[in-house]
Amino acid sequence: MASLMEELFAVLSSEKEIYEKLIPVSEKKTGILIKGDLRELEAVAQEEQALVEQAASLGSEREEVIKNIGVVLNKDASTLDLSTLAGLLAKQPEERERLAGLHDSLKGVMRRLVDINEKNKNLIENSLEMIEFNMNFIQSTRMSPGVNNYDKNASSSYGPGITPGGFDAKQ
Repeated sequence: MASLMEELFAVLSSEKEIYEKLIPVSEKKTGILIKGDLRELEAVAQEEQALVEQAASLGSEREEVIKNIGVVLNKDASTLDLSTLAGLLAKQPEERERLAGLHDSLKGVMRRLVDINEKNKNLIENSLEMIEFNMNFIQSTRMSPGVNNYDKNASSSYGPGITPGGFDAKQ
């Protein structure tokens, strides 16, 4: 059991390091979204994706270790989370404190990442709304009849066959 706990501590520490590396990348992404630099955004997104893949791999390792701990403790692995494991370590206060500390620091890092990602999500949604507004504006200007042309006397110029004050009897 002790080796499984050490393995869990190692995986959790590695996960925390990856998520801590993600924070500055996500903050950099915020600045790039504000600037609207698509080339930089692509580069940062690739860097972010590489870190997320590492975190996913470590997450799978963590789940495997917790599954093995569940087998040793004769508990269902789906019911074991870090808080539950800390509670089960009541007779081992040193390991319990270490696990609780890792759990709390991971929660703090994740909370910060969620806040930054929420801000980035809002920036992206605002950008998409602005793009949609611009597309609608461009489409509406293309669809306008285009007879509101003015000449040097500031009177309206009418298209062919249209006279000022004229009435089309064919309608």
